[in-house]
Amino acid sequence: MNHVPDLAVHAGHMREALREAEKAYAEGEVPVGAVVVRDGAIIGRGHNRREVDNDASAHAELLALRQAARAAGDWRLSEAAVYVTMEPCPMCAGAMVQFRVKRVVYGTDDPKAGAAGSVVELLREPRFNHQVEVIPGVLEAECREIVQRFFRELRR
Repeated sequence: MNHVPDLAVHAGHMREALREAEKAYAEGEVPVGAVVVRDGAIIGRGHNRREVDNDASAHAELLALRQAARAAGDWRLSEAAVYVTMEPCPMCAGAMVQFRVKRVVYGTDDPKAGAAGSVVELLREPRFNHQVEVIPGVLEAECREIVQRFFRELRR
């Protein structure tokens, strides 16, 4: 099946990514969450854990991709989609290219570090041997709100 799922399907998976973002929020992390979906099922989950794990690479997407690769028994996730609440950074976008992800669906733009077009474009770079389809803006308001709330409370 090679069609793009409808908005209701995207929204359902993004709600799962938002649940992961809430976990990050509760741990005092920047609230970004991600899920990896293949054949309609979630095969990987992650939320930011940089502070908790003392690991700069512990981004939601990387944790979800690693879990998905273990579940799939293959590092190539060519039939998988990543749903993430915030536009991927360059590190995560690069990982998606390396994992050969089919599609990334994200909630809100990241005007400071976004690598799906906000700052740089890595996912659809034609010189790479793999490009990732990008669908932005799914549940954008909810995804933006949790990040804004986190930083408002942090400044208090």
